[in-house]
Amino acid sequence: MRTTAVRLYGKNDLRLESFELPPIGDDEILASVVSDSICMSSYKAAIQGTAHKRIPDDVADNPVIIGHEFCGEILEVGARWQEQFRPGQRFTIQPALNNPDNVYASPGYSFRYIGGSATHIVIPSIVMELGCLLPYDGDAFYHGSLGEPMSCIVGGFNVNYHTVPGSYEHKMGIVEGGNMALLAGVGPMGLGAIDYAIHNPRKPQLLVVTDIDSERLARAERLFPPEAAAREGVRLVYLNTREIEDVAAALLAETEDGRGFDDVFVYAPVTALLEQASAVLAFDGCLNFFAGPTDPGFSARFNFYDVHYRATHVAGNSGGNTDDLIESLDLMSRGVIDPSAMVTHIGGLNAVVDTTLRLPQISGGKKLIYTHIDMPLTAIDDFGKLGETDPLYAELDRLCRANRGLWSAAAERHLLANARPLELEG
Repeated sequence: MRTTAVRLYGKNDLRLESFELPPIGDDEILASVVSDSICMSSYKAAIQGTAHKRIPDDVADNPVIIGHEFCGEILEVGARWQEQFRPGQRFTIQPALNNPDNVYASPGYSFRYIGGSATHIVIPSIVMELGCLLPYDGDAFYHGSLGEPMSCIVGGFNVNYHTVPGSYEHKMGIVEGGNMALLAGVGPMGLGAIDYAIHNPRKPQLLVVTDIDSERLARAERLFPPEAAAREGVRLVYLNTREIEDVAAALLAETEDGRGFDDVFVYAPVTALLEQASAVLAFDGCLNFFAGPTDPGFSARFNFYDVHYRATHVAGNSGGNTDDLIESLDLMSRGVIDPSAMVTHIGGLNAVVDTTLRLPQISGGKKLIYTHIDMPLTAIDDFGKLGETDPLYAELDRLCRANRGLWSAAAERHLLANARPLELEG
């Protein structure tokens, strides 16, 4: 089987190329990737190369396929897995394998023949052995792709912890009915966190979301209005902190008697945000540093007096586990949460190299890639203008407008049926 894929050869060295996949063994699966969303983690891997913990040292000679937020269809199943999987079955992947022999090994970073930025892949036995190949029954491939980032959000809510007074027991998860803050919380992951915080069974009673970008805050408020959150029992407050001199004081003023926040999530690796988070934690509060920095020496001031006398904690997570992904897929399939708000751009496999290397400079949310089509990275907001001369974009614009300006299963189906196919090299 011939594939076209984006492969990493070293620092800032991504290449779109076609090559032959090896025949699958009895313990492997051949699959077609349909959708993949580009994660900031892929950008970090691309700019760091072998300095990244998940990238093998020999990528110059044995390049890896990037992309770890993908969904597709199984084509051929090796004998070992034929009772569990079948051709034609849709799937998604939990890339956090947690392989005991190599905890950092992960599809999208570490393997030659599996990754999301590819038309076809060979899924190795370790993925199935660790229960990380998940059947997917949804009607939209992109929901399967966004299951992975949503699982990271779910994992963040689960990894926070609190204590039981008078004992050494730690209670995992956010405080139900507590105070929560999402700092820099209207990026793609922050939007997913707002959705999950409002709609999951274990929710806060107060949710304060901050940012310094008025347009992104306004979009978040349109998608998740405080009135709708109130119907779910959550008081939702959006706070633009750009012109606020004392952000911590403004945050504390939103809490009853200024007692602070039980759970604070920081969604950007900014020193000032971490110091704000430290200053607003309640007794037994937990700070979750969700956004991973590229600088190994990144640091910030944290109040260790409060660690000792007020039982405050710090946590962090770089992904969810398989249970988190299963929960995300279940919530999406039942319409409890909708990750469509995370997506702002659509493109084909031909757009991956440039998009990945420039990701921090491209505004908006998730960049969703359909691997079998040829399409420049295009903002959903630009569909209407492009549609004046291109009927494909005109129809995509109509379908998105019918869904509050968001990407949808109907838009995906139209794109896959009518977009220009990717021309395979060689």
